[in-house]
Formats: sequence, structure tokens, C-alpha cells
Amino acid sequence: MPKSELIAALAPEITALRRDFHRHPELMYDVHRTAGIVADKLKAWGVDEVVTGIGQTGVVGVIKGKGQGSGKVIAMRADMDALPIHEQTNLEHRSTVPGKMHACGHDGHTAMLLGAAKYLADTRDFDGTAVLIFQPAEEGGAGAKAMLDDGMMTRFGVQEVYGMHNRPGLEVGRFEIRKGPAMAAADRIHIKIEGKGGHAAAPHHVNDPIVAACQLVTALQTVSSRNADPLDSIVVSVTALNAGEAFNVIPQTAEIKGSVRTLTPKMRELAQKRITEITAGLMAAYGMKYDLEYHLGYPVTFNHAGQTDFVTSVTKEVFGSDAITTDVPPTMGSEDFSYMLEERPGAFINIGNGDSAGLHHPAYEFNDAAIPVGVTYWASLVEIAMPQRG
Repeated sequence: MPKSELIAALAPEITALRRDFHRHPELMYDVHRTAGIVADKLKAWGVDEVVTGIGQTGVVGVIKGKGQGSGKVIAMRADMDALPIHEQTNLEHRSTVPGKMHACGHDGHTAMLLGAAKYLADTRDFDGTAVLIFQPAEEGGAGAKAMLDDGMMTRFGVQEVYGMHNRPGLEVGRFEIRKGPAMAAADRIHIKIEGKGGHAAAPHHVNDPIVAACQLVTALQTVSSRNADPLDSIVVSVTALNAGEAFNVIPQTAEIKGSVRTLTPKMRELAQKRITEITAGLMAAYGMKYDLEYHLGYPVTFNHAGQTDFVTSVTKEVFGSDAITTDVPPTMGSEDFSYMLEERPGAFINIGNGDSAGLHHPAYEFNDAAIPVGVTYWASLVEIAMPQRG
């Protein structure tokens, strides 16, 4: 039976799994139910090796092709965690857990890779080994790094690694990718400022941390406008400024939180250096005590040239020469698949989700029409990367 017919026959079962995951969203590393279903399905479908508990709650499946002469081992990754968002849809399969929903499509990502696992385990029409990675805690928990810290790449002999994410607004059946930096590094700043509080009617007897904090918020914007090359991408966003509670009291402390996004190591280093220097200088000028926490988060998601060319050729061969766009600009969003791309060459591709609400929106819904497309992509990637000899 042709691949398209085999995958079409799988679609109802995989769609049902996707909707079950959607009904029962789990956050961060607490994906025990989802990971349990993934592991049970992989075992039931005859996957050669199924390992749980990698990176706390990650699952890895290993499928060996009919041939092993090539010695090639490629890995594919799907994320399993949901978001702390209250779903606002009337779907029959809407979230049953208040305050949690799959608002980023990880339910679909997991389902598509499961579909590929079943197809590959049934057919094994490739020469080499396929490693299927089901990862927890992409949404801020660095689950990819946790799996890497557990030695995943070495343990399973991974040589190349590939990832996929759905994109609302992109037609189902279409793809997007770019070489080099595709998504930004995401770092966090947390600045605690301490002055001298007192009566609002006597500001000359206090040292107002609010004034200093407001000046600092403004000054931090010069990192991108006056320190970075205008042709380089850098975003410094202050997202929280908290101080005081009363109308007639100047508070003792103020607190600033923010996000820093960059696309190159050079800009990342510049941002940290200038934010540190500006904060120190301004706080000295205002006579404030302060504490600056600069947290380096997900690194830049960097698509390797050879692997990007390869997946581009796969999509063109399988879905048509016009099915993929390769000149899309980078985005300042972030993705912890970046950690995997630092350890092994690979590429991260976007797959169309059609006309849906945006990612992280309470009305978002993964488009089930994309499931056979994603399964076909994963299966084709394996078969074309490791063709069966003879």
C-alpha cells in the first residue's frame, strides 16, 4: 500500500490521540499522563526500544530500519507540555483542566510524531536508526537541556536532530524554514532597587526608588537604540515595574523585570554588558542599593546549513516545489530545541496550521488537517535520509 494510503489510514487514530492530549493538558515536567500514553503506544506498536524518565519525564523511542548498513542515526523531537492558560473555546475536546490548555499545539506535535512512529515501526523501509524524542517542559522549563544533561544524544548515538512547530496563518500543507538564526535567544532580567521610604509630603527626607526605577526603564531602551548596530536584532522589554501600595507613602523598594531577545552571541554579550553597566551607573547616581539577576535562558535556535538544505529538498520532493518558503525572516520568539541544535547538526521547520488563532491565545486550536502532513514529513525525512539499499 502506498505511503499516502497508509498514513491516511492512521489519521483517525492519531487525531483521537491528539484530542485526548488536548482534553488533559499538563504543564512543564508534570506530563506523566501524556508521557505514559506515549510510552505505552510506542511499546504496543513494536518500537525496538522505549526509554522513559529522560530529563525527568521525557520519552525516547528507537526504531531500527530493515537495513543497518549505513550506520546513520537521526532523531526527531516533539514537545509534550501545555500552558497555564484558561481555554476559551466550545470544542467538544476542550481542556478539562481549569487554567491549563494546549495553546501552542504541542498536543499536535506529539501526535504527529507518534503517527510517524507507528508508520516507521510498521514499514521499516529505511537503512539506519530513527530516534523519536518526546520532550517535557519546552514552555520555559528547558526540558530539552534536561534530556541532554541526561546524556540522551550519546546514549542513543544521535548524529542529526530535527524539530517541527506549527504556525498559525500558514496554509496547511506548506512549510517555512531559514538557514542560520531562526529564533532568538531569550534572557531575563530581575532588578531589585532599595532606596529610603517615607512620607509622600516630604520627598526631601527620602530617596525615592520609583524615580530611579523609571529612569532605569528609559535608559535600558538605549541598549538597542544607541549601543547595538541598527542592522542587528535586539529587543529589551521591561515587562513589570512594581513599587509601593499607598497614595501617601514613598516606598522603600522597587522591582523591575524584563526580557532580552537577541539573534547572535555578539548581541547577547553586548546586551548583558550594557544592561549591567547602565544599572550600576544609574543606581550609583541615585544613591540606591540594587541587586541585578541576569538569567541566560534559551540560546539562539540556529539551523545548520546542510540539514536545512536537506529538509528543504525533502519537502519539495514530497509536497511540491512550491510547498516551502526558505527566505522567511527570523522571529524574536524562542525555542528550547536550540539546545539540541547546539549539540548536533539539524534544522527546525514550521508547518502550516491554517487560519487559527495565534499561539498562546486562549482560542487557539491545533488543526487536525495538518496531522497527515506532519506524519508524512517525518516519515519521508527518515526514508530519504536513510534510503533502503537494494
